[in-house]
Amino acid sequence: MTTTETTPGPTAGRADAAIDIQDLHKYFGSNEVLKGIDFHVDRGQVVCVIGPSGSGKSTLLRCVNLLETPTDGRIFVEGVEVTDPDVDIDKVRSRIGMVFQQFNLFPHMTVLKNLTVAQQKVRKRPAAEAVEVARRNLEKVGLSDKENAYPAHLSGGQQQRAAIARALSMDPELMLFDEPTSALDPELVGDVLAVMKDLANEGMTMMVVTHEMGFAREVGDKLVFMDGGVVVEEGVPSEVLANPQHERTQAFLSKVL
Repeated sequence: MTTTETTPGPTAGRADAAIDIQDLHKYFGSNEVLKGIDFHVDRGQVVCVIGPSGSGKSTLLRCVNLLETPTDGRIFVEGVEVTDPDVDIDKVRSRIGMVFQQFNLFPHMTVLKNLTVAQQKVRKRPAAEAVEVARRNLEKVGLSDKENAYPAHLSGGQQQRAAIARALSMDPELMLFDEPTSALDPELVGDVLAVMKDLANEGMTMMVVTHEMGFAREVGDKLVFMDGGVVVEEGVPSEVLANPQHERTQAFLSKVL
């Protein structure tokens, strides 16, 4: 549903935001995991979300495309309120690419088939066009020679790059990454981050939950530090990482940098 004058839209001054999160709360039973989150991601911006385990980072990301239903608050994606009860969430999700910690590839399908099945079923693309799009994205992530392989025959890094290519094959307007390198062996992390860096350089809007501080410093436009379900600090990554203002941010970064 598009916003009207009687239904306030994205926060003033943030009308062009790709993602606008307003006073977001999320309870699991009596446990309040998100406690009034409020920030935005501009179009073409890379926002990296960091913080300790259990701080609510992944829950926040999953609320953006309603994999988790917010308890209270509002979220706008490209001006559409996804928290509106009448929203066509499938239409909204078709504009959002999501990459998880685990790769979630279909094990019984080849890499190419993994990339074409949703294109044909959701985007209604003819098979030949779906294959063309898939091959273009496999080339982008350096996996052109793996289209006939099954996921079990790929390394973790290759599986994650295939998952990114699958998300890109749906022509998303923005990408959400939920700790995309956390399940990988250290030597495989670099290839995945290189693909993400290329996407950022192409102007893809990205919200990235990550432990990779080097990536956040080099690629991120904004760094958001969360703890205990709230945004403790946010700012330019190089400034936050070099000179954190909040005591909790200082304590966290002293352990991870």
